[in-house]
Amino acid sequence: MAQVIVRNLEEDIKLALKQRASLHGWSMEEEVRCILRRAVNEESTVTSQLGSRIAARFADIGLAEPLPELRGQPIEPMSFGT
Repeated sequence: MAQVIVRNLEEDIKLALKQRASLHGWSMEEEVRCILRRAVNEESTVTSQLGSRIAARFADIGLAEPLPELRGQPIEPMSFGT
């Protein structure tokens, strides 16, 4: 098994970890392992494209059309009306 050392952890965070561990009935070390497992598993579920994530975020304010995918299109310089 691998080991991880976390330096410069704030004292209030350490106290909160101890309290959470106590509520669950296990060690602070096991609490940290559970938190890390959850964080890694949640992160791996985000696989949607950026446009889809933006559309989902703004769906409740009227963004109903799909956002165009701009990948691979040439970039055109900005026009300042001259």
